[in-house]
Amino acid sequence: MKSLSKKARRQQLILEQLEINPAMRVGEMADELAVSAETVRRDLAELDASGRIKRTYGGAVRTTVFEPVLAERLKQYVPERERIARHAMTLIDSTESLFIGGGATTLHFARALKSADRRITVLTSSLGMAIELSGNPLIEAVSMPGKVEPREGIVYGPETLEYIDRYRTPLAIIGASAIDETGVSEALRNAAHVYEAMVDVADRTIVLADHSKFGNRSLRMILDWGPNTTLVTDTRPEPCILAALEESGAKVEIAPDNG
Repeated sequence: MKSLSKKARRQQLILEQLEINPAMRVGEMADELAVSAETVRRDLAELDASGRIKRTYGGAVRTTVFEPVLAERLKQYVPERERIARHAMTLIDSTESLFIGGGATTLHFARALKSADRRITVLTSSLGMAIELSGNPLIEAVSMPGKVEPREGIVYGPETLEYIDRYRTPLAIIGASAIDETGVSEALRNAAHVYEAMVDVADRTIVLADHSKFGNRSLRMILDWGPNTTLVTDTRPEPCILAALEESGAKVEIAPDNG
């Protein structure tokens, strides 16, 4: 398995340092990494160009992603998300039960799953998804208990987490607010707890994310890359993310454009 290049590893360390100390200066970073200030400046310029940080006078801050509400996101990247959903359908094999988290791309997946011609149990934190899937009599759509978040149409809270912990499924399907070399992060803290719980009790996880999520970090990490994870996306991720996926044993699937 290929390891991260020296530059990719250095840039990853810079991002981690900025998480701990957003006010860190170029000279301090250079000392921590045992490289020249000019090397750090070049790395910062590349990270800024990719949108993962914002340069400041003498240093940088890491970009944090905040997502628009679900109704707005459902209008964005529709062809790409439909491709991702169709391709994810080819990866669920004969799975008889699964978790599905909330979000725009996962809702597209639910619409694709609705055509399933076999019995399957779906446990979901999304009210809209449960309603969508209930249109197929072969699908047992289970809506979890919990407090309702109206802008996202999801449930969350202690009841939701307790409910998830009662089950074990072969598969969890989740979306992402942001994707970077360290893993998957979520903009909504309450939703993040729910998706983490799903991942914890599932044997494997499929992450559905279009290219707009690449190179950013959102409020809370919900998943580190690992051998039981597959990223399904519409475009090949940037090299540092691909390298991190390969090093961790995670898989990446690029949804084909058949249209």
